[in-house]
Amino acid sequence: MREEFQEMMRHTHLTTAFAIGMTLVLLSRFPGGASSADCATVNALVSSCSTFIKSGSPDPFPGSPCCVAMTTLTNLADSGDNRRSVCRCFMDLVITSFNPNATAIATLPGFCGVSLGFTVDPNTDCD
Repeated sequence: MREEFQEMMRHTHLTTAFAIGMTLVLLSRFPGGASSADCATVNALVSSCSTFIKSGSPDPFPGSPCCVAMTTLTNLADSGDNRRSVCRCFMDLVITSFNPNATAIATLPGFCGVSLGFTVDPNTDCD
């Protein structure tokens, strides 16, 4: 039992380290707070939550790779221009790529305890 627990903890630490590394790589694409986030970055971050988006489980939790991605999106949406850009990209994902699972996507910020600065809803006006 103890060995199983240690293996599980080792896996959790590796997953968290990977998520933090990805966050640093993605943030490095925006030196000095670039004027707008690109949709490829938003798409890559949201894809960290694909298991939850597609199947509705397991619920993301703070510190999980999905929630690290949501926190990164919050950090990218740090100004009006960036927030509008992240919003547009996020809404594009909700409307096109993951439409059948729009409700799951909308719950991500709440599960992760973050606010993106806009409501995740297909009717949201990002401007």
